[in-house]
Amino acid sequence: MAIVAVSIAPTGAGASVSSYVAAALRVLEGQEQVRWELGPMFTTLEGDLDEIMALVREMQEAVFAEGASRVGTVLKIDDRRDKEATMAGKLASVRARG
Repeated sequence: MAIVAVSIAPTGAGASVSSYVAAALRVLEGQEQVRWELGPMFTTLEGDLDEIMALVREMQEAVFAEGASRVGTVLKIDDRRDKEATMAGKLASVRARG
């Protein structure tokens, strides 16, 4: 299972990009395979890496469909193979040491 932080935004769209982010978010809301959590700078996705990557592509296309002519996407992938990693588990681990 992978945990992926993704930020998708149009370039050259001005100061506010919330309508584009909302378009990408609608893609997440319309699926059930990947768990997700919206944050102020990144959206975190949890699930099968192949499913996540396909979903990121759909999110990019949604931003283009919203009117963007250029889209920048930033990904950070945590693909752990020695044990199952989850968003909740990562947070609990840090909080237990705090």
